[in-house]
Amino acid sequence: ALDKTLAYTKERKAFGKRLDEFPALLFRIADMAIELEAARTFVWRAAAALDRKDADATMLCAMAKRFGTDVGFEVANQALQLHGGYGYLSEYGIEKIVRDLRVHQILEGTNEIMRLIVSRKLIEGAR
Repeated sequence: ALDKTLAYTKERKAFGKRLDEFPALLFRIADMAIELEAARTFVWRAAAALDRKDADATMLCAMAKRFGTDVGFEVANQALQLHGGYGYLSEYGIEKIVRDLRVHQILEGTNEIMRLIVSRKLIEGAR
């Protein structure tokens, strides 16, 4: 979604300027990239903990799943917003990314269940 948005903002014009010339839109794109990098890093950390069979691997995986899918959905939603009405057209591919990411917030345990896993592990550790 971010890559498609970067390409789109180089092509699309509004008010006589390309979209990638509007600072407010550039700030939004930067935030999208920052959030994605944070989510990737979290997933890698959780995966490494799982590989090592760390005691907190389950909690970290639940955290990473919740954070990663929420960030992914939000970034895709921002991409759709930056595409305007075109974001809903299948030719641009953004609407499918949004739908796919929304379902990942539900599959393999809803993000609410991920929060329960995290909170239970935290409470268990505090005893």
